[in-house]
Amino acid sequence: MRRYALVFVSILLLTCSLSLGGVFAKETPAAAMRIVAIYRVDLVGLNLGNYRLTTVLKGSGYQIRGEGRFSILAGLIYDWHGTTISSGKVTSSGPEPTMYALNYRDGGESAQLRMSFDAGAVTQVSMVPKEEPDPHDIPITKEQLEGVLDPMTAGFLRAHSDNPNGDLKVCDQTIPVFDGEWRFDLVLAPKRTVRVQKETPTGYSGYAAVCRVTFIPISGYQPDNPDIKLMSQTDAIEVWLVSLPGTLMYVPYRIVLPTVAGYCSVTSTSFKVEKRRRMSLESSSQP
Repeated sequence: MRRYALVFVSILLLTCSLSLGGVFAKETPAAAMRIVAIYRVDLVGLNLGNYRLTTVLKGSGYQIRGEGRFSILAGLIYDWHGTTISSGKVTSSGPEPTMYALNYRDGGESAQLRMSFDAGAVTQVSMVPKEEPDPHDIPITKEQLEGVLDPMTAGFLRAHSDNPNGDLKVCDQTIPVFDGEWRFDLVLAPKRTVRVQKETPTGYSGYAAVCRVTFIPISGYQPDNPDIKLMSQTDAIEVWLVSLPGTLMYVPYRIVLPTVAGYCSVTSTSFKVEKRRRMSLESSSQP
């Protein structure tokens, strides 16, 4: 279940950043933007909890923070709490992450992961507690860690659109990801356009571009891993992307991911956008 939580959060973060590069084109260099999104997470119809994603953009810099807690029966059966942070800058050639960190607690276990980047390549990975490589894992090569992005920055791929009505072109993406353990690609492809009705006062109403997501494992995993087999063989992973008013961004409204326990989904309940002339990137860490 831990890997599903991590991959699920990765897909959420990846797609939520799909067109941040386009935001800089609409904002003046001195402007800053703060976007707060709240998502409800369900497993087979059972609510597990909420996930809060805050993105702060200032000039060419960005910081993204995600925080969520998922539990079953108030934590008696399952309890996962995690915080993710990524920071970097957007250049003319694309995003350049500088740091990615993940802290989580899964039941009685806890772990910390930190990655550093330089010029588009992973330069350092540290994990606490430290895990020794499994001899059955497919080895990760140095070349596979070049031109790869962390789970939060990975969506900065120039996928933006000035068409707010569910433009399926935002689904044309192949996203190379390294999450500290697995090296994999997420391949998005157009599927259909649907109409979304607002369910909360701060919710979304409009058209969504539904993308099919294909999970392609590359290295860092065991070939007989049942999670890998399920995610790489299914064609049921979906991301519903919607246009964020006032920007060129398309952000996720809904995500569907099959697991061994049944279908897991995340659905947006709130989007808030705040623009200021001055805003600290560190402000995204505040509730």
